[in-house]
Amino acid sequence: MNMRIEDRHRQIVEQVRGAGRVLVVELAERFDVAPETIRRDLTALDRSGSLRKVHGGAIPAPALPETGVAQREQVNPSAKQAIACATLERLALEPGTTLLVDAGTTTGAAARLLPADRGLTIITNSVLTAASLAAAGHTRVRILGGQLRGLTQAAVGPEALETLSTLRVDVALLGANGVSAAHGMSTPDPDEATVKRAMVRSARQVVALVDSTKIGQEHLVSFASLDDVDLLVTDVELPPALTEHLATTETEVLVA
Repeated sequence: MNMRIEDRHRQIVEQVRGAGRVLVVELAERFDVAPETIRRDLTALDRSGSLRKVHGGAIPAPALPETGVAQREQVNPSAKQAIACATLERLALEPGTTLLVDAGTTTGAAARLLPADRGLTIITNSVLTAASLAAAGHTRVRILGGQLRGLTQAAVGPEALETLSTLRVDVALLGANGVSAAHGMSTPDPDEATVKRAMVRSARQVVALVDSTKIGQEHLVSFASLDDVDLLVTDVELPPALTEHLATTETEVLVA
């Protein structure tokens, strides 16, 4: 295969982000080059921070440390707004729909677009989202109780989980810090992961809202496999390996 090094590097990174892990022998066969060539490619990509070289192959680059709400609001704001708009247009919520809205900046953007005149019942673990919904005139807003996690302004813990165990809602709007084929949807904090997992169990339809910075990332705790996700909304075309995996899970993908 006659391919420029830059193109091969780009495709290798895409495959790592989509699959979660790649092997030297597989890459050598795919690109029709010697394993030594692939090892040199992986070394160069590791040095640039594009991936992490490991024995026999490569994995995605280490995820960035978790940041607070104020900082995350500044990352990809236009993409998050586009994702929020595309999500609500696709869902076309009927009057009286019940929703769970996860804490997060992209889910928060979607919440701010929810119409206040359709009798929606909205349950959230986000103090910020609950306040913005109430200020916008929504009258059926419930906030989950529990311990408030300062970094994300999200309620976590036994009280939140107990309430979620009693609920059955139409739609859950979920965020994630990372999405990959191997690790599913993930987040750094075990307590938030437990709440997110409970939201997945409580919903008839699970919608994941993730911008491009989350694709290919893997954080400490996986709270859902991609089999659990009915609709994934993002702002970029997904890497081929992740697209192929999602085809096996029958997850609908919407690019805003």
